[in-house]
Amino acid sequence: MFVFLRYLINKYPHRSQRVLEILPGFISWSFILFPIWGSIFWPVGVAYFIISFNVYWLYRSVTLSVASVMSYYRIKAAEKYDWMGDVRGFADWKEVKHVIVLPTYKEPGDILVRTFRALENQTIGAKQIIPVLAMEERAGEEINESRVQQIKKEFGGKFADIIFSYHPANLTGEVVGKSSNAAWAGMEIRKEVKRHKDWDINKMTISSVDCDVALHPNHLANLTYSFLDDPNRYHKIWQGAIVFYNNIERIPWPMRVFNRIASVNNMAQLSRPDRLINFSTYSMSLKLMDEIDYWDTDVIPEDYRIFFKTYFATAGKVEVEPLYISVFADAAEAEGFWSTYTNTYEQVKRWAWGASDDAYIIKRYFLDTEAPFWDKTIRVFKVIEDHFMWPVNWFIITVAANIPPLLNPTFSRTVMGKTLPQVSSAILTLSLVSLIAMILIDLKARPKVEGLSLWRKIFSPFEFVLLPVVGFFFSALPGLDAHTRLMMGRYMEYRVTEKKA
Repeated sequence: MFVFLRYLINKYPHRSQRVLEILPGFISWSFILFPIWGSIFWPVGVAYFIISFNVYWLYRSVTLSVASVMSYYRIKAAEKYDWMGDVRGFADWKEVKHVIVLPTYKEPGDILVRTFRALENQTIGAKQIIPVLAMEERAGEEINESRVQQIKKEFGGKFADIIFSYHPANLTGEVVGKSSNAAWAGMEIRKEVKRHKDWDINKMTISSVDCDVALHPNHLANLTYSFLDDPNRYHKIWQGAIVFYNNIERIPWPMRVFNRIASVNNMAQLSRPDRLINFSTYSMSLKLMDEIDYWDTDVIPEDYRIFFKTYFATAGKVEVEPLYISVFADAAEAEGFWSTYTNTYEQVKRWAWGASDDAYIIKRYFLDTEAPFWDKTIRVFKVIEDHFMWPVNWFIITVAANIPPLLNPTFSRTVMGKTLPQVSSAILTLSLVSLIAMILIDLKARPKVEGLSLWRKIFSPFEFVLLPVVGFFFSALPGLDAHTRLMMGRYMEYRVTEKKA
């Protein structure tokens, strides 16, 4: 079977690519439409499918809430811990350098200064940090030069070095976006490492950091300890908890609810090693990144791609290890409600476009002959499960149970037809306990904001009453949009998330 599939993939590379690109949308639409046509032709099968899915959702909810509680307390402990005390126990700790790649387009200068300030305040010391401001030539010389001058004025001489890279526009075969920009920066980093004789690539890490991220002061000290303490350091990717709390109280209610849930979910993933894959802001050894020739230039989503690129390049030896520490990022924001809504929708659609990487992942899975079979199978299955079901979850748990009795009057008069909505509702009600746990974790994890009105503080827990609506507009709809575009071959262009200073 595997031999035959390898033959087809090698013989028909373009056709196999298109078939695999169609797959996410085809499966998503099939699951969404099954309760409709199935209610007419096979209502009993639909009923069992809905109940089984609701039980699966209850399991996911419970495990997510338990993981979020575990992660929260580990994060709080790690952020207070004296990591430098442990780091100083290594004789060569001062030789470790941290390269921080910051892809940027037209973000406000104040956002970049905040990010650099967080790097300057790292407990490891700024002299062991090498920020790389990865700019796009298409942003314009005036904008780029103003950013360079601002950073040089504020931070000149404070770091081991500051590298400025300029990604040329319209390079053949490239897709505009973070990945191609970071790849160009990677080539500049390679040159600088060769130029600095005191930089040892074996004792350097590289981090992809969104330009709106403010790293916790203990982040790089924690990373340094994890790097030095791990004999398998060249086969590790380190991931912190991405929390969209920098501007959470400024954005409108619905978008605030979405980002609060997303933040708790990101925290929870750190305690789920079976599902943990690097996302948005992550680190690895520079040696590993250099061996795989940095990021790919022909993709939009770079994080899952970089994991599987390293995973298959090392015969399945690469693992993602959690750093139990907060990575504070901006939620999508713009001027006014509708602009912020559009900004958030487009951001989630870009995340959902990660399904475009599934074709690459599946092909590498079948072509690979070195990674352990069950390990790679479980990893690929988990990714496919998350990506394929992204647009489906909301439809099945929210409206599906009411469809069979509505479309099939005969079935509605049976015992199963009458009880299906009640049974489904009872199962999903149990999952509300998990939601309450996640709300409490969010309330404890969010930084306190001075000047927040009393009514906002009182009604904050009740904002989640909008969750079914938020789930549709910021999960199901953008996910279905991305999958359908991919299925139809209408490829997305990279849309930079607007940043507001």
